[in-house]
Amino acid sequence: MDIKQIILMVAITFLFVALFMPVVIHIATHVGAMDIPNARKVHKKPIPRLGGFGIYFGFLLGYMLFGKESVQMNSILIGSFVIVVTGVIDDIKPIPAKYKFCSQLIGAAIIPLYGGIVLRNISAFGLYMQFGMFSYPITILFIVAIINCINLIDGLDGLAGGLSSIYFLTVGIIALIIGNSTGLDIVLTFIMLGSTLGFLVHNFNPAKIFMGDSGSMFLGYIIAVIALLGFKNITFTSFIVPVFLLAIPILDTLFAILRRVINHKPISMPDKNHLHHQLLNMKFSQRTTVLIIYAVDILFAIVSIIYVLGDSRQGIIIYAILFILVFIVIAKTNIIFDHSKKKKMK
Repeated sequence: MDIKQIILMVAITFLFVALFMPVVIHIATHVGAMDIPNARKVHKKPIPRLGGFGIYFGFLLGYMLFGKESVQMNSILIGSFVIVVTGVIDDIKPIPAKYKFCSQLIGAAIIPLYGGIVLRNISAFGLYMQFGMFSYPITILFIVAIINCINLIDGLDGLAGGLSSIYFLTVGIIALIIGNSTGLDIVLTFIMLGSTLGFLVHNFNPAKIFMGDSGSMFLGYIIAVIALLGFKNITFTSFIVPVFLLAIPILDTLFAILRRVINHKPISMPDKNHLHHQLLNMKFSQRTTVLIIYAVDILFAIVSIIYVLGDSRQGIIIYAILFILVFIVIAKTNIIFDHSKKKKMK
């Protein structure tokens, strides 16, 4: 796959989604797929939330033009259809979390059980771990976990779409530099990059449309699949690279779970203490908050490129420094502990 073909893949999917999204906005408005403001949400007026529908059609177009039929691709198409249909239904009329979770499990299970895409081992920082009989359940749980990480980070205009775009772009850059640009993961990477950027034209602040669960769950699904496919070739030297590219959404999810456990609240209960909420509380605007998170994620992306293509020791050191800085910032916010309560008690 040469540079011209890659540019064509990104350009066609970008233009298609960018031009198709106004149609999706009209459809969402017509069927009542609207995100209504409430005390937990940042926006002040109803916004259509069926953007994932448009991203998915960009993905399908990209596959039809540039993809090749295979059992792996068939499993991705079937699984993603289950995920997107569930998301679309939820965008129109919210469904209970337990049903969404069941759908996620079904969509995720299709990948290893039918597609044969399985996380059998992890190699990171010179360590190697074989999963054996646990490979299939770990693969399914990994996919479901990434789906929910992207779903939870989707709280501001352009946030989830931008972080996903950074992921796709970084994976693509690594593949091109290494010289591995023929695998299924790379085809998916570039058609998803174009589709997501096309959506961002209408989603960056002030957003005309939200991706909704149809978009956040689909993006998480494809991101997880691309990470898993990377083990089949030399695109990634270890599992740690795709995971660290998702450092922000993964950390935000882990902190949300920890916060709710500490406060004796259900893990699925939404709140306003995510990373982006904390930055908003510091009086940053929506746009500035999103750009700050982009910047941090880009730093992780640059370090990932250094780790894979340069000196891995330098990569590990910079990774450690970044995580220390992130945790220092976290400690000064209410992401885990509500410091405002402590001040009131004093």
